Amino acid sequence: MNDKPSEQKPAEKPMGLRDTAQSVVAAAFGVQSGKNRARDFSRGKPSHFIALGLIFTILFVLVIVGVVQLVLHLAGV
Repeated sequence: MNDKPSEQKPAEKPMGLRDTAQSVVAAAFGVQSGKNRARDFSRGKPSHFIALGLIFTILFVLVIVGVVQLVLHLAGV
């Protein structure tokens, strides 16, 4: 029998929605830390990052369009 304790790492918890969303926003603005990037690759699911990345991009474009429309409206153009 083996008397040594198991040297296996405990199973890492998968990333939650909040962690994934924070990583997507940080990466979009170019401020993602190396530690968080490593965590993303080890614990994150690519499909979650793709979906949240697309949602973030669409929302970002809509906000930019809205701001431009507001400025044009206020300028009387």
